[in-house]
Amino acid sequence: MKLGSDAKRNLTKALALTATFMLVEAAVGFWSGSLALMADAGHMLGDAGALVLALIAQVVAERPRTARRTYGARRAEVLAAFTNGLLLVGVAGWIVLEALHRWREPEPIAGLPMLVTAVIGLVINLVVLQVLHRKGDHHHHHHGHEHHDHDHNPNVRAARMHVISDALGSVGAIVAAVIILTTGFERADTVVSLVVASLITVSAFHIVRDTTHVLMENAPSGLSLEELEEAIRQVSGVADLHDLHAWTISSGFDVVTVHVVLQPGHHGVEVAERVAAMIRSRFGVEHVTVQPEAPVAQLVHVRIPRAAGMASLTTVGR
Repeated sequence: MKLGSDAKRNLTKALALTATFMLVEAAVGFWSGSLALMADAGHMLGDAGALVLALIAQVVAERPRTARRTYGARRAEVLAAFTNGLLLVGVAGWIVLEALHRWREPEPIAGLPMLVTAVIGLVINLVVLQVLHRKGDHHHHHHGHEHHDHDHNPNVRAARMHVISDALGSVGAIVAAVIILTTGFERADTVVSLVVASLITVSAFHIVRDTTHVLMENAPSGLSLEELEEAIRQVSGVADLHDLHAWTISSGFDVVTVHVVLQPGHHGVEVAERVAAMIRSRFGVEHVTVQPEAPVAQLVHVRIPRAAGMASLTTVGR
């Protein structure tokens, strides 16, 4: 379990740094009158949310499933991400409204505290990025296998993307502070806060879109059902298939279920195993359930002539 706790330690460190500085940035933003700093703090709230989710996901992934929640608490993670996305939409909306209000009547801004805070903000973002990357490297060296699990972990990837876009916000705030200090053009702050609001909106849009996709039980992105069906039909012993379902429980946890009708002379268990193995290797889905069903060939011979007779009878009747 050493590995998991390692991931947890790095995520916790990143979260502590982000959350602490988020409060500092919000306070200084309020005190110096800089909306760009407050917007950047709002952006860091998104980072903190993403980090909390990555942490929860990490803890959940290490916990056994219970009898009641057969998928562990995997879905809670998706719901939390969805809520986080909606919260960010609200934050971005507030910034835009405040920015429009300030564009009409600019407020005085203390440029120096704003500059210092924005620079520290950028440094913190880079440190957090470093901490999140360290985890990826760690997996590289020790467990090529685990590497797939965590570095491919969409939660940690999402957290990383958040931090990168937050770093852009800090750069914007630095630029605005420099403009205010050199030219006294206070609307620069408003412009940057609108840029940050748009960055927040973009990440919120991605979160809401992806989580809605999962919550609606859509087929996993990157998995074509047509291709999947075609591939299953090619497996030897499969005559037909129905009730093919593919969906996502949570990040990196995809499920496929299917009923296959056997060709005469083929053994159900073997065909089911062949289908499952093919789906695992070709589509990378670990959780596959295949239900084999007896061939219908013997019945068909009996039914065809009678069905033909029925058909001709009905035509006469009509």
